[in-house]
Amino acid sequence: MGFIIWSIVGAVFIFLGVYVYFSKKERAFGFWANAKMFEVNNVKAYHHALGKLYVVFGLVFILLGLPLCAGQNSPYIILTILGCLFEIIVAMAVYVAVIEKKYRKN
Repeated sequence: MGFIIWSIVGAVFIFLGVYVYFSKKERAFGFWANAKMFEVNNVKAYHHALGKLYVVFGLVFILLGLPLCAGQNSPYIILTILGCLFEIIVAMAVYVAVIEKKYRKN
């Protein structure tokens, strides 16, 4: 049951990524909550990059939940915990170092 809920959360990220990727909005989607969005030089390319980031994040998130299938009190749950921590840090680093740097209007 835990893995099913975990997969639903991962699927939400995948659907969000697909939505952002195919978005036709003129205003760029923000990555950080409650933060003012910077001006983007190419909104469509920015949406594609952010959409890919969300889809990859969702897929890896689902894969990291596989130890939940091993049953209750499984020692493999530590892989899920540490993997998610690492995944979130990598996603933030990719956004700041690659996406934001490339698409921020100077």
